[in-house]
Amino acid sequence: MTDEIHTDEPPDSRRKGKHQKRTLGPVPDLEEHVKSDWWKGIFNRLYLKTDGDVVDDQQITRSEIDRITRVLHLQPDEKVLDLCCGQGRHTLELVRRGYNAEGLDQSHYLIQRARSTAKKEGLSARFREGDARRLPYRADTYDAVLVLGNSFGYFDSVEEDLRILMELRRVLKPWGRVLLDVADGEYLKDHFQPRSWEWIDPAMFVCRERSLSLDGQRLISREVITDVDRGVVADQFYAERLYTAESLRQLLERAGFSGITFHDIATESRRNQDLGMMERRHIVTAVLRKEWSTTKVRGRERAKHVAVLLGDPTRPDALKPSCVFDDDDFYTIDQMKAALRELKGYRFTYLCKHDTMIQDLAKLKGKVDYVLNLCDEGFNNDPRRELHVPALLEMLGIPYTGSGPQSLAFCYDKSLVRGVAKEMGIPVPDACFITPGDRTYDAGMKLPAIVKPNTGDSSYGITQKSVANTLEDLADVINSLRATVGYDHSLLVEEFLTGKDISVGIIGNPSGYCTVLPITEEDYSALPPELPRLCGYEAKWLPDSPYWKIVSRPANLPEETEKVVVRCCLALFERLECRDYCRFDWRLDEHGNPKLLEVNPNPGWCWDGHLAKMAKYAGISYSGMLGQILKAAEERFGMEQETGAREAGKESLPLDITRETA
Repeated sequence: MTDEIHTDEPPDSRRKGKHQKRTLGPVPDLEEHVKSDWWKGIFNRLYLKTDGDVVDDQQITRSEIDRITRVLHLQPDEKVLDLCCGQGRHTLELVRRGYNAEGLDQSHYLIQRARSTAKKEGLSARFREGDARRLPYRADTYDAVLVLGNSFGYFDSVEEDLRILMELRRVLKPWGRVLLDVADGEYLKDHFQPRSWEWIDPAMFVCRERSLSLDGQRLISREVITDVDRGVVADQFYAERLYTAESLRQLLERAGFSGITFHDIATESRRNQDLGMMERRHIVTAVLRKEWSTTKVRGRERAKHVAVLLGDPTRPDALKPSCVFDDDDFYTIDQMKAALRELKGYRFTYLCKHDTMIQDLAKLKGKVDYVLNLCDEGFNNDPRRELHVPALLEMLGIPYTGSGPQSLAFCYDKSLVRGVAKEMGIPVPDACFITPGDRTYDAGMKLPAIVKPNTGDSSYGITQKSVANTLEDLADVINSLRATVGYDHSLLVEEFLTGKDISVGIIGNPSGYCTVLPITEEDYSALPPELPRLCGYEAKWLPDSPYWKIVSRPANLPEETEKVVVRCCLALFERLECRDYCRFDWRLDEHGNPKLLEVNPNPGWCWDGHLAKMAKYAGISYSGMLGQILKAAEERFGMEQETGAREAGKESLPLDITRETA
């Protein structure tokens, strides 16, 4: 195999009087002359000159970044890696626009060029030299990785390319995105130019030869670059793999990526001559669904070990529109895990397989400090069995966050909560309770009225069709709801209040630390006027519904009304034995008087839920909200700062527990 010949230095720097061979002349087989590491020596000053119309043009770069940010939906606070960044043109443009981007490339010359440009422009862009197969970054670092400029497919084997994708999998966060800019191999196999030549500028031209490799999977190229004064300055060979759309899809899937999408683009060039591998390209995007990597705790640091209980994504869930966990559910879980990772002094084990939950918890007894109970779906994703989870933990003697089984049983029954509230002198709407056997009933209230299941959560069974304006409507709504939830369920017919729809969140416990979060109200201004103003199932689960446009805002209430509502919530929190965190839903009547609708112990913990929104209005991050729930439970346990903490890594859990995927 013959090395490439370069004479990329001034003529007077070469030894005079000694002949140097500047070109190999005709060669019968281009592939024989390609070194396996050809990419180590080719990306230099000449590369920027011969390909500068494509790879060093600011207008083209800006256009490409416009497309990239649009396709990936990049957000300014996301961290982006520009892999094989070359002279950093894309990295620098992203940083100019305020994105948090950095670049890596194996070429010392190009990285120095990138750093020099960043310094001249005063940009805080970071560049590193490195190998794409062994990235010098920690796991779960980036929200997006870009591989641009046809920089994928340089190695001798597909397995080496797969190593790159596996490294991307490692450094990407869960739900991170990758964007590959790859030549259209299927097109190029039939349309590559075997020979071409062109003037790069008035002083330099390049001649190119191309052929397919023996196996037909790579395009072999040769470039002979000639200076009019100096003669041949480079004779170089390189090879790039020709991926078809299907073969690239399969490779991405092998690396664990999904949501693979191809976006055809046209190569921009002012030269419009031989564009080679850049003639026709694909933009390929994919999403990574994975678990957060295990955090290693170093030295003598000690961390509380917390097991997190979740719903089971492998089982049906009747409350969800599709009756199964979907991408939104997995994204919500990953956001929660990301937030927990930000908390110092903890390590978390996630449990979501309900078939083995009892055995897994038994194995964990004595190995965890306590359980963060986020299994609001209920045992086996049955909301009627939400209370079974804390009951199981109590039988096993494992401390846990949130309310106990008695509190969950109280609050699951809306009529029972109404009775407790009325006994305490807390106002509630007029209502009528209908048992499964009732065929006649006396509503005894003015219309309009709303019909809802007496038990349940997630607003199941509460939609725009739940509101009745006449007695005939009321009969129809009752019959329809019975058909939906089952004739063995009790119903609650309640006066439909038309004032502000407000929620109160509490984190802590009345006996100790306790925070009442800012009260929020639902903004119904985007709803069509003919629709009833309520925040039901459609607002929480159906993105195509007009109710999806409802937003929660800080409530604007009279001071006295706010005091009454907060005082009642604190009293109910204690009376119903709620613990650590809770949400209370109220509605004002037409005169502005508040009336209690529901009490929600262990309310929705998701990143975009009501409790998280209230916390945000209080200046508390999502991570901070979860941390406060943990601290509230620890205070209730009487757990001191170091009590129960164990050195990370000391206890080893079975793989079937620690690697559960939620």
